Amino acid sequence: MKKAILTFAIFYSLLHGQSASPADFWISYTQDEKISFINGAYGAISKIKAHHRSEVRKQYMHNDNWVEPYYIERFYQIADEYLADEIGYNLKIIAMHMDAFYSNSDNLNIPVMEALRVVSLMQDGDKKTANSRLLRAQQKHN
Repeated sequence: MKKAILTFAIFYSLLHGQSASPADFWISYTQDEKISFINGAYGAISKIKAHHRSEVRKQYMHNDNWVEPYYIERFYQIADEYLADEIGYNLKIIAMHMDAFYSNSDNLNIPVMEALRVVSLMQDGDKKTANSRLLRAQQKHN
């Protein structure tokens, strides 16, 4: 009997244990936690980009003919899409726009980092790229 209950509990938790959507995750945070999350994401992306630049510079420091390959430039462009430069350090605005993003039922299953990318692009005025990323994310996650 105990084995049956344990088996049922494990089976049930596997089926229903991960039912929270990214929107549920985001909405469950307080305003301060949301701002801290965004600050952490921005800090991590900036640090990774700076560290990568430093390593590339070390590797090719002595080669006067070296030209940075496109894939490195593209890596930096993608990293910059996650950061809203126009907002500066007013992360409260980003948090409010993330709230608005998840108020649309079409966006409930889009992961938080993808949502942050779309919101940051919109804040920087790159609406065409933001809308393209949003449509792809909606198709992928719905």
